[in-house]
Amino acid sequence: MQNTLLELLYVMCGIVSFVAAYHAFTGKEQQNRIGTSLFWASLGIIFVFGKYMPKNVVGIMILVMAGLAAFKQVRVGRFYTPPAEFRERKAGEIGDRLFIPALAIAVAAFGVAQYTKLGGLVGLGIGAVVALVLSLAVTGAGLKEAGRESGRLLHQVGPASILPQLLAALGALFNTAGVGDVISKGINAVFPGNNVVLGVVAYCVGMALFTMIMGNAFAAFAVITAGVGVPLVLNQGADPAVAAALAMTAGYCGTLMTPMAANFNIVSASILELKDKYMIIKKQVPVGIVLLVIHVILMLALAF
Repeated sequence: MQNTLLELLYVMCGIVSFVAAYHAFTGKEQQNRIGTSLFWASLGIIFVFGKYMPKNVVGIMILVMAGLAAFKQVRVGRFYTPPAEFRERKAGEIGDRLFIPALAIAVAAFGVAQYTKLGGLVGLGIGAVVALVLSLAVTGAGLKEAGRESGRLLHQVGPASILPQLLAALGALFNTAGVGDVISKGINAVFPGNNVVLGVVAYCVGMALFTMIMGNAFAAFAVITAGVGVPLVLNQGADPAVAAALAMTAGYCGTLMTPMAANFNIVSASILELKDKYMIIKKQVPVGIVLLVIHVILMLALAF
């Protein structure tokens, strides 16, 4: 049941990608029409048919998509937007009810994850479907508007939308390749194994730095914990539960300071249409550094 629902959700993601490709190909003022439509169509094909395609073919398609993004052949299209007067009038009519669909995502995701065996990812997908239905009911819009706005939002996010999946795969690859062992040998050659303070600093800073590289604290956790946390912190008598929890959130300090965490830092800048796409990161760097120092102090105080 869980796998069937996941496949259905992937198909729905593919349909949204096809909508984005359609608008890119048919848009009258679309720049880089071929490259943009090819990118989104390829993503849709992978979502819908990837399970049935040879892995090498999927890999080649991903490389083509990366090439299109690297050579700036994927551009944001121009979509129809209602007049400002209409939007202001609808905003006044709908009011705070606009938040109902957004809250429905969280409620549905939590309910499915907590009270069923379907898992959080399926819960998030179900929440998105529920939110779509509620959005149509609250706003009075139709499926045509929903499809157009979905494509517009995906265009705004751009190629960064596929970065989280690629980085998660890279983290699994690093773990399988034994990167943690290599890091462990390097750290042990620099830091004395019996110095608790240096071990905690290496663990927390290592999580933040590797998260900045990977863009994903979950991907960094297995590698850094195996290479640094176990030999330099846990083997020195630290409480595994406390140290591991603080190490994970120390990784999130790195999330605040990296463009690789595209879904947090680059996507939001694109949606807000900021002129400087790194503005959010620049504002978060001081906060990230302060939080990282606090994590080191907390791990020394609470884990030993």
